[in-house]
Amino acid sequence: MSKSIRVSTILPVSAKKLYLAWLSSKEHSAFTGAKAVIEPRTGGSFSAWDGYIRGTTLELKPYKRILQSWKSSDFPEGGRDSKLEVLFEETARGTKITLIHSDIPEGQEQQLRQGWLDFYLKPMKEHFRRAGKKKPTHT
Repeated sequence: MSKSIRVSTILPVSAKKLYLAWLSSKEHSAFTGAKAVIEPRTGGSFSAWDGYIRGTTLELKPYKRILQSWKSSDFPEGGRDSKLEVLFEETARGTKITLIHSDIPEGQEQQLRQGWLDFYLKPMKEHFRRAGKKKPTHT
């Protein structure tokens, strides 16, 4: 039986900027600290964390929702992909990002929950906090 997890946090960035960053190879790599290669379109493939994660973007609702098939190198050989739904909701303090990861192989839910917290939400919070503090340069 497959499991699902849900994690969320508020990031100090607009929903538009966060949505575009998730789909950008350069920005995704910057906020995780590991290489990502993303085709930013429905049907486009992606990989993240130097190829540890891979999948296909299934649906895009600009600045609101991304749905992807998702598989890590730790998934059982020949197993099906899981689904990752990324939701973006504007708040007074920035954007609430919610990750709903479903169809997870049995026994991997705790590892994946911790992975989303440690390798995505925590570094994203720091990345966008730093980006928000940068002062414009004048020539």
